[in-house]
Amino acid sequence: MSEPRIIWTMPTRGDGRGGPARGWDAPPPLPPTVRDGRAGGPAFTPFDYLHQVSRAAELGGLGGVYVPYDPHGEESLVVSGSVGRDSRFLEVVAGFPAGVATPVYAAKLSATLQRAFGGRFAWRLEVELDERVQRAQGDFVTGADRYARAAEFLTAARAVWHGRDVDFTGRFYEVVKGGFTGPLAGLPFPTVYLSGTSDEALALSAEHADVHVFDLAPDDELDRHVARLGGRVRLALQTTVHTREEESELSGSAGLRGTYEEVADQLLAYRERGFDTFFLAAEPRLEEVLRIAQHVRPLLAGRA
Repeated sequence: MSEPRIIWTMPTRGDGRGGPARGWDAPPPLPPTVRDGRAGGPAFTPFDYLHQVSRAAELGGLGGVYVPYDPHGEESLVVSGSVGRDSRFLEVVAGFPAGVATPVYAAKLSATLQRAFGGRFAWRLEVELDERVQRAQGDFVTGADRYARAAEFLTAARAVWHGRDVDFTGRFYEVVKGGFTGPLAGLPFPTVYLSGTSDEALALSAEHADVHVFDLAPDDELDRHVARLGGRVRLALQTTVHTREEESELSGSAGLRGTYEEVADQLLAYRERGFDTFFLAAEPRLEEVLRIAQHVRPLLAGRA
């Protein structure tokens, strides 16, 4: 059995601590050399902290990083571009809503990132955003139409990515003579991660996803949802994690919880059930990714 892949969740709006170095609530002021247009800048910014987190994940042998979409945080595609170019082996999973751009523009932007990353860029398309968030962004597609649009988005994006002189006509998008040539052609399409447990969400994944991401839930509930996918996509699990060397060091928290050995056992048990990828998160992000990399991942590698 292969080693479970851990994808670490990046912070885009702080990670539970304030201050200019690791929080987003009090960013460092720009020095005069920046305000008047000359070279210079803050000694340490939130992006430097993001790079520390992604470097720790990479040096620790984790499979990738996930930059979630947050309407009030840093733009996930920009953060993905920054940390992806700063790494060499990590898969970079960018979360973004289906209504953020046309499928052609999203594909073009992603093709450039694929070139920059050497094929390590992935999509996690957000479909069921809070309707208030959607409206604040000028997006008024609601209900089941959100899934119909997401299906069109992925269909049109793949068509222009792999083809030339592509014509596409749908309810939400239309493309005439589209497609990529030159340096944007011939690249691997981003791995597509989707999530959700509604009938519409599972049907969308069955047709368009490479990996379906489930939130941690009771075993019988997970098994029921997994069975509805019919083995048509790979499975991933998303959860928080709280782990320490000794049980006495643990405090109450949801998600995966236990000593290093116990958390490794839990991950391997889910791997036995078909979940090969785990989206994990804990705060503070830097210290906790180091803990997972140094103590949990070696156990996974040894037992796999």
